[in-house]
Amino acid sequence: MASSPSTRIHAEVLDYADGETVCEGYVAHDASHEGRRPCVLIAHAWDGQNTFMRAMAERYAEQGYVGFALDVYGKEVRGEVTGDNSHLMGPFMQDRALLRRRMLAGLEAAKRHPRVDPQRIAVLGYCFGGLCALDLARSAPEGLKGAVSIHGVLQAPDLGPQPPITASVLLLHGWEDPVARPDAVLAIARELTEAGADWQLQAYGHAMHAFTFEGANNPQAGILHHPVAARRAEAALRTFLTQVLGDTTPGT
Repeated sequence: MASSPSTRIHAEVLDYADGETVCEGYVAHDASHEGRRPCVLIAHAWDGQNTFMRAMAERYAEQGYVGFALDVYGKEVRGEVTGDNSHLMGPFMQDRALLRRRMLAGLEAAKRHPRVDPQRIAVLGYCFGGLCALDLARSAPEGLKGAVSIHGVLQAPDLGPQPPITASVLLLHGWEDPVARPDAVLAIARELTEAGADWQLQAYGHAMHAFTFEGANNPQAGILHHPVAARRAEAALRTFLTQVLGDTTPGT
């Protein structure tokens, strides 16, 4: 069991597989409550699953969810928080079918967990993780109720005809994000509309890429923390999760 912010929170490492690739998930839940709970899947940014993602899983556990930090890259494959991790992210950007399979493997692992309600699952992610969340929604799996992209990559996967998207989708976007310029925002709006998705967009003026990350400070590259936009995005995220997953009160 890993350290956690509350003695009520049980946190554990959970290995699962995508074919021959072993992935290392991190699961946290409130052990003081019995029964199954709605689950929040957390897709990591380009640096891989790390202490930040694990802490996030624990915070969602404190809110009454099962927090499940996914592992897209595979066990012990990790990047640097402030480094260039394009060598890790690149293969998944080039092979979106692989990314979809890896995300579906994580979803199935979450569904098998004895504390997870397999019909009440949402996925969220930041930056590369936002793309991961959207690609999971694009696969339209059973039980996925919501998907959230926070300053995420938005480009479509080009994997053939898009089936109807059954999960609700929330895009939290910095309008001056060079990773997803206005034409990319318009493109995903068209894509989601054509797929029949229940979708919504919150775009924050003057916010750049990684606007929720306190350490982001490279405006020349379009990367900068924006505290006002970050607070607004957090409020929107909490509201959305309540809407798509329902009450987290024990017994519901």
